[in-house]
Parts: sequence; structure tokens; C-alpha cells
Amino acid sequence: MDHNPDRLCVWPGYFDARTSRRSGRRVPKDSSVLKPDLEGLFLAARKLGLKKIKREERVSHPSRPHQGEGRMWVSRAGSKQSVGANSKEELLQLIGAQWRQMQREQKEANAERVAKGPQTGDRRARSQRKGRAGAAPQRTNQKKRSGFKKKR
Repeated sequence: MDHNPDRLCVWPGYFDARTSRRSGRRVPKDSSVLKPDLEGLFLAARKLGLKKIKREERVSHPSRPHQGEGRMWVSRAGSKQSVGANSKEELLQLIGAQWRQMQREQKEANAERVAKGPQTGDRRARSQRKGRAGAAPQRTNQKKRSGFKKKR
């Protein structure tokens, strides 16, 4: 692609909580996420209020050529106008904070759904759950199960 000073390139690897700053993370730990992907990055940027966004799938970062994580182009003028970010670092921190909040809400919703249990009439979910719920399966008497007696 041609160089355009109005565009900012944002890679999902900038937000990976498992990597160090030296390895390529560009945001603080409180703005980083687990298992970053291009779709999550795009959703976080949209929810933040960015409008001029372009995604490129299956593109590799030069220092991570084996991952093929993809990248996102953001308009510098659009980010300053809609979000108020004056620099790329500020924009990355805002996106990271939004993304982390989205992951936290999703995790809480999943935990709430699991704690609530299956819905009424959902036979498949109920049958899948029968053996799990903390209660040990009842055991029958061994004499009844096996057809022989011990010699004394």
C-alpha cells in the first residue's frame, strides 16, 4: 500500500496480554486482552466511536510473520475528531480499555448464563448437565453388580 500520513496501522498483537512490551505489546497491562484477534479489535474500535476503519485479513506483522493476525487501518483525522485521540499511543490505549471492558462483560454474562442453568424445556442441555452438578454418581452394591461371591 502507498504511504498515507492520515492512516494509522493497528495490529491485534499490540494488545496481547501474554507478551511483554519488548516483544511487541504497545499498551499497558490494564489495556491489554487475552487472545487478541482482528474481529475483536474491530468491534472495540466501533464501540469506541471510530468510523473510518479498514480491515485487512491474513496480513502478518513483520516481527511476527508466522501468525497472520491481520491489521486495521484507522483514519488519524477521524480518530481525533470522533474520539479526541491526539496520538497513536493514546488511541491504542483507548481501544485497549474498551476491548478489555467488552471481554470482562462477556465473561460475566457467560458466568451468569452457566450459573442460571438450562432453560425450561431444553432437554439436550439438561441431559448434558446431569452428571456434572457436583453430586457424585450413585454406586450400586458390588454384590448385585457382579454375579459372584467372595470366598471366605
